[in-house]
Amino acid sequence: MLDVVVIGGGHNGLVCAFYLAKKGLKVKVLEKRGVVGGAAVTEEFHPGFRNSTASYTVSLLNPKVIDDMDLSRHGLKILNRPTSNFLPINDTESLQLGASLAETQKEFARFSTADAEALPAYYEMLEQVADFLRGMLLETPVQYGAGFANVMRGFRMAGSLNRIKESGRRDVIDLFTKSAAEVLDQWFENEHVKAIFAFDSVVGNYASPYTPGSAYVLLHHVFGEVNGVSGAWGHAVGGMGSITQAMAAAASELGVTIQTSAGVDEVIIEQGRAVGVRLSNGEIVNAKRVVSNTNPKLLFQQLVADEHLPTEFKRRIDAYRCGSATFRMNVALTELPDFKCKPGVTMQPHHQSGVVMSPTMDYMHQAYVDAMADGWSARPIVEMLIPSTVDDSLAPPGQHVASLFCQHFAPELKNGRSWDDFRDEAAACIIDLVTEFAPNFKSAVIGKKILSPLDLEREFGLISGDIMHGSLGLDQLYTNRPIHGYSDYRTPIEGLYLCGSGTHPGGGVTGAPGHNAANEIWKDTKSWWQA
Repeated sequence: MLDVVVIGGGHNGLVCAFYLAKKGLKVKVLEKRGVVGGAAVTEEFHPGFRNSTASYTVSLLNPKVIDDMDLSRHGLKILNRPTSNFLPINDTESLQLGASLAETQKEFARFSTADAEALPAYYEMLEQVADFLRGMLLETPVQYGAGFANVMRGFRMAGSLNRIKESGRRDVIDLFTKSAAEVLDQWFENEHVKAIFAFDSVVGNYASPYTPGSAYVLLHHVFGEVNGVSGAWGHAVGGMGSITQAMAAAASELGVTIQTSAGVDEVIIEQGRAVGVRLSNGEIVNAKRVVSNTNPKLLFQQLVADEHLPTEFKRRIDAYRCGSATFRMNVALTELPDFKCKPGVTMQPHHQSGVVMSPTMDYMHQAYVDAMADGWSARPIVEMLIPSTVDDSLAPPGQHVASLFCQHFAPELKNGRSWDDFRDEAAACIIDLVTEFAPNFKSAVIGKKILSPLDLEREFGLISGDIMHGSLGLDQLYTNRPIHGYSDYRTPIEGLYLCGSGTHPGGGVTGAPGHNAANEIWKDTKSWWQA
């Protein structure tokens, strides 16, 4: 019999399986789709054009996970973005986060000398708080009143916070509770400077930069690193699927069995304990422990019968907030975008950046307001990456692929409308918006892959299209993720665990939830063996 069966072959499921197999356990991973990797996959979407289908850029992948799994030996190569973000403002103006602090300060000084001078201290503040957060990533959250180990975790956390100077502790509180706008207003005066940072606060977050709590989402997107450079973002050569293919190879090397086209319909529970799963084809897979890499709502609303759940737990799960208002599209291009503010189709530094088409925080706020009222905005927030500018294996010579990551598109449309009826209209709206900034864009598109919030749910199990597996509000973070009292990767059902982004530390391709869950499962396994 299997020791562990993992539901979902996304990156956290593979990470969890790897660490458990490393301990000598017999592990099997079940993936619904025909390719392993969950939302971190690379697929051909137009003849000759491949791209990361859903998850599209890398920074948050934990260095310990990379090292432990020896992902570079298994083929993973990550390239730093030559420059960070590019913000087209109008027909003549733009703002670029440069490759160095000095370059960025020079850019900022064109808009505000004060903002250029404030930048080093702002980066220092962010890095100090990000360091505090990094110290918590691979720790199981404190479970209040739950034994000596948790008391020690609490002491370690308090010690980490105490090592930060008093002003830094105030920054921690600000970034965990305030809006991005409130925090940025303390540091900068120019609306475009604030916008280039505020974008991170709405990525995968159905909110305005003026919404309390949005500052944490900004922070969540800066705690990563690429090739040792803190806060940097990069491209996985071959797309995001190269990450999960390397993980699958590392896990397989330790004896993990990975089965694709194996959707799970039910977690089998006998006498209050999870003992296996039933697949969509009727096959039964028995195991001593079951680990779910799915959104908690998907697990407890679709795979576990209500009769097995405590009433209070079920009520809390039903209220668990999901819906990142994300719309994803990949496009095949005959040529690079020719931006009005930076003319030319010959490759330039901004083509290798994250191109953020959202010039002010008020623009972002209006996109949110429009989505709340009408489902989406005629002027959405769009980030475009063109990974073929650094990885020419993704497109034919002289041509390109672009990832379009777009906010805000309501998870569910009002008045009985379905995204199936409006996805093409919304996609056209996105293409028109990019074409306003780069007039050749629409005519350059020769193929596309469209993923509405509904498509993201159907294809990848992202409930309400939520790329984070649950909103990153203070009520759903750390010891409250997914539910207070169940943040240690365990569930009310004995032998059933969570290892996905719906657990601490949350969304993004980090591998941390899989790593942490494996630690807790191993503790229970040792106890079971000893018993």
